[in-house]
Amino acid sequence: MRRPAALVPGLLALCLAAPALADIRVASFNTDLSRKGPGLLLRDILSGKDSQVAAVLDVITAARPDIIALQGIDYDLDGLALRVLADRLRARDLDYPHLFALRPNTGLRTGLDLDGDGRVGGPGDAQGFGYFAGQDGMAILSRFPVLTDRVRDFSALVWRDLPGATLPEMDGAPFPSAEAQAVQRLSTTGHWDVPVDLGGSVLHLLTFHASPPVFDGPEDRNGLRNRDELRLWTLYLDGALDVAPPRGPFVVLGDANLDPEDGDGRSAAMRAFLADPRLTDPLPESPGGAAAPQTGANAAQRGEPARDTAEWDDTPEDEAPGNLRVDYVLPSSGIEVIGAGVFWPADGPLAETVRTASRHRLVWADLALP
Repeated sequence: MRRPAALVPGLLALCLAAPALADIRVASFNTDLSRKGPGLLLRDILSGKDSQVAAVLDVITAARPDIIALQGIDYDLDGLALRVLADRLRARDLDYPHLFALRPNTGLRTGLDLDGDGRVGGPGDAQGFGYFAGQDGMAILSRFPVLTDRVRDFSALVWRDLPGATLPEMDGAPFPSAEAQAVQRLSTTGHWDVPVDLGGSVLHLLTFHASPPVFDGPEDRNGLRNRDELRLWTLYLDGALDVAPPRGPFVVLGDANLDPEDGDGRSAAMRAFLADPRLTDPLPESPGGAAAPQTGANAAQRGEPARDTAEWDDTPEDEAPGNLRVDYVLPSSGIEVIGAGVFWPADGPLAETVRTASRHRLVWADLALP
């Protein structure tokens, strides 16, 4: 099933132990590949000269997941950028014949003032923050067939229609307006249940990329939205939405933009989610996170540094958050987890590569085939 790690001499051994051939490696990686205009990501991948694209390819090649959920990758209608990215990985002997992406909410215009700045037409007035439709989307690359006819896409769910939703208010009135709340979708980017055929069993990928719980005001619009984006998965597993929960094994994976201990978000929501008995938290760690300087914003944090998955500035005067755990791969409790980690070497040739690739680190888990 898996190609031997020896096909990537010297790289994989630096950071990862190869799983047994009967296991699968599932990963999530916010690549930060989003660009400032449509078609620019495709241009940069095709050029072969973009250092960030090359670094992202290096990271994925070294980690060698069987299934990977990507965030921060621009969407185009024909999937050209994703296909070319997969071609570049295939040239490195890492073949993903099955690609999946849907149009994200990011950049989807509404014609309303959704962010309450008194203007209409800015990136904050799209269903999800974005300067153009498709910016900062999501995608899945898989060695295994994606059962596209069984995909469930929750991205069009209006926020106020989520059971128990907490919508922002200002001075007792809906923020920014009742009209805006009538159309505002919950998903900043998307929420997908993507079934993958493992050959004898089906694994459901519950993937998403939530809003950062910052960049708002005292109404806490983004913080409340971020929390409810996480709650959607709990409600889905509870059977509280209009569709039945997934049958069989699943993995929740993506960028929740929420740390269970630190940062500006509603951390209690993440702690509660991680404590759900239907999930397994593999507690992935990395030598790079453990070795990161615990100064500035990092000095006041409570979380285990080795479990951080994103490296932001840590200067308190700039209100920078420091390093946080925001990216997750959480298998359902019935799946045996063989190993897990955050791809963040402390030194060696890949240490600078991961920083060039993205502020986020690839998170992986090795699972016994269900």
